[in-house]
Amino acid sequence: MAGSNEGLRKPVFTKVDQLRPGTSGHTLTVKVVNAKIVLQRGRPDGPQSRQMRLAECLVGDETGIIIFTARNDQVDLVKDGATVILRNAKIDMFKGSMRLAVDKWGRVEVAEPASFTVKEDNNLSLIEYELVNVVE
Repeated sequence: MAGSNEGLRKPVFTKVDQLRPGTSGHTLTVKVVNAKIVLQRGRPDGPQSRQMRLAECLVGDETGIIIFTARNDQVDLVKDGATVILRNAKIDMFKGSMRLAVDKWGRVEVAEPASFTVKEDNNLSLIEYELVNVVE
Protein backbone atom coordinates (compact mmCIF):
# COMPACT_ATOMS: atom_id res chain seq x y z
CA MET A 1 0.00 0.00 0.00
CA ALA A 2 2.91 2.36 0.67
CA GLY A 3 3.79 4.35 -2.43
CA SER A 4 0.44 3.58 -4.03
CA ASN A 5 -1.82 6.59 -4.46
CA GLU A 6 -4.56 5.07 -6.59
CA GLY A 7 -7.13 5.99 -3.90
CA LEU A 8 -6.16 9.66 -4.05
CA ARG A 9 -7.50 11.89 -6.77
CA LYS A 10 -6.56 15.42 -7.69
CA PRO A 11 -9.01 18.00 -6.34
CA VAL A 12 -11.23 19.77 -8.84
CA PHE A 13 -11.26 23.46 -7.96
CA THR A 14 -14.65 25.18 -8.10
CA LYS A 15 -15.24 28.87 -8.81
CA VAL A 16 -17.56 30.90 -6.56
CA ASP A 17 -20.12 31.52 -9.33
CA GLN A 18 -20.56 27.73 -9.78
CA LEU A 19 -21.85 27.22 -6.20
CA ARG A 20 -25.49 26.14 -5.83
CA PRO A 21 -27.79 25.59 -2.81
CA GLY A 22 -27.58 22.17 -1.15
CA THR A 23 -24.27 21.17 -2.73
CA SER A 24 -21.12 19.97 -0.98
CA GLY A 25 -17.62 18.65 -1.61
CA HIS A 26 -16.32 21.90 -3.07
CA THR A 27 -12.63 22.84 -3.13
CA LEU A 28 -12.04 26.56 -3.65
CA THR A 29 -9.16 29.01 -3.56
CA VAL A 30 -10.50 32.33 -2.27
CA LYS A 31 -9.30 35.65 -0.91
CA VAL A 32 -10.73 36.99 2.36
CA VAL A 33 -12.26 40.41 1.65
CA ASN A 34 -13.20 41.02 5.29
CA ALA A 35 -13.78 38.96 8.43
CA LYS A 36 -15.65 39.80 11.62
CA ILE A 37 -16.24 37.70 14.73
CA VAL A 38 -19.98 37.41 15.39
CA LEU A 39 -19.94 35.04 18.37
CA GLN A 40 -17.43 34.27 21.08
CA ARG A 41 -18.65 32.07 23.89
CA GLY A 42 -16.94 30.10 26.63
CA ARG A 43 -14.03 30.72 28.98
CA PRO A 44 -10.47 29.97 27.89
CA ASP A 45 -9.47 29.46 31.56
CA GLY A 46 -12.24 26.94 32.31
CA PRO A 47 -11.74 23.24 33.13
CA GLN A 48 -12.06 22.11 29.50
CA SER A 49 -11.07 25.48 28.05
CA ARG A 50 -13.72 25.00 25.40
CA GLN A 51 -14.46 28.16 23.54
CA MET A 52 -16.88 28.60 20.67
CA ARG A 53 -16.03 31.24 18.10
CA LEU A 54 -17.91 32.11 14.94
CA ALA A 55 -16.83 34.58 12.26
CA GLU A 56 -18.58 35.68 9.10
CA CYS A 57 -16.11 36.32 6.31
CA LEU A 58 -16.71 37.73 2.88
CA VAL A 59 -14.56 35.58 0.58
CA GLY A 60 -14.29 35.49 -3.19
CA ASP A 61 -12.42 34.93 -6.40
CA GLU A 62 -12.47 36.46 -9.88
CA THR A 63 -16.07 35.25 -10.46
CA GLY A 64 -17.84 36.51 -7.32
CA ILE A 65 -18.05 36.62 -3.52
CA ILE A 66 -19.96 34.68 -0.84
CA ILE A 67 -20.18 34.68 2.96
CA PHE A 68 -18.04 31.98 4.59
CA THR A 69 -18.89 30.98 8.17
CA ALA A 70 -15.64 30.19 10.00
CA ARG A 71 -15.85 28.17 13.22
CA ASN A 72 -13.42 27.92 16.17
CA ASP A 73 -9.83 27.34 14.91
CA GLN A 74 -10.80 28.40 11.38
CA VAL A 75 -11.30 31.96 12.69
CA ASP A 76 -7.54 32.37 13.22
CA LEU A 77 -6.79 31.48 9.57
CA VAL A 78 -9.21 33.87 7.85
CA LYS A 79 -7.64 37.30 8.23
CA ASP A 80 -8.46 40.23 5.94
CA GLY A 81 -6.54 39.95 2.68
CA ALA A 82 -5.42 36.34 3.26
CA THR A 83 -5.72 33.70 0.54
CA VAL A 84 -7.14 30.39 1.75
CA ILE A 85 -8.00 27.02 0.24
CA LEU A 86 -11.32 25.60 1.43
CA ARG A 87 -11.39 21.82 1.03
CA ASN A 88 -14.63 19.80 1.11
CA ALA A 89 -16.70 22.96 1.66
CA LYS A 90 -20.48 22.83 1.60
CA ILE A 91 -23.31 25.26 1.05
CA ASP A 92 -25.53 25.93 4.08
CA MET A 93 -28.75 27.87 3.69
CA PHE A 94 -29.34 30.68 6.20
CA LYS A 95 -32.58 32.68 5.99
CA GLY A 96 -32.92 31.76 2.31
CA SER A 97 -29.39 32.75 1.27
CA MET A 98 -26.26 30.68 0.63
CA ARG A 99 -23.38 30.50 3.10
CA LEU A 100 -20.16 28.59 2.57
CA ALA A 101 -19.01 26.37 5.47
CA VAL A 102 -16.30 23.81 6.19
CA ASP A 103 -17.26 21.18 8.77
CA LYS A 104 -15.14 18.53 10.51
CA TRP A 105 -14.74 16.58 7.25
CA GLY A 106 -13.13 19.52 5.47
CA ARG A 107 -10.09 21.75 5.88
CA VAL A 108 -9.16 25.42 5.74
CA GLU A 109 -5.56 26.03 4.66
CA VAL A 110 -3.65 29.27 4.27
CA ALA A 111 -2.23 29.49 0.73
CA GLU A 112 0.22 31.64 -1.19
CA PRO A 113 -1.26 35.07 -2.02
CA ALA A 114 -3.43 34.73 -5.12
CA SER A 115 -2.91 36.83 -8.22
CA PHE A 116 -6.60 37.32 -9.05
CA THR A 117 -8.74 40.35 -8.24
CA VAL A 118 -11.93 39.59 -6.32
CA LYS A 119 -15.13 40.43 -8.23
CA GLU A 120 -17.12 42.17 -5.51
CA ASP A 121 -20.21 43.07 -7.55
CA ASN A 122 -21.43 39.44 -7.74
CA ASN A 123 -22.38 38.54 -4.14
CA LEU A 124 -24.05 35.11 -4.15
CA SER A 125 -25.12 35.53 -0.50
CA LEU A 126 -27.45 38.37 -1.50
CA ILE A 127 -29.51 36.08 -3.75
CA GLU A 128 -32.55 34.81 -1.87
CA TYR A 129 -33.74 31.28 -2.60
CA GLU A 130 -37.13 29.79 -1.86
CA LEU A 131 -37.82 26.08 -1.35
CA VAL A 132 -40.58 24.98 -3.70
CA ASN A 133 -42.25 21.57 -3.34
CA VAL A 134 -43.16 20.06 -6.67
CA VAL A 135 -46.14 17.70 -6.66
CA GLU A 136 -46.40 15.33 -9.62
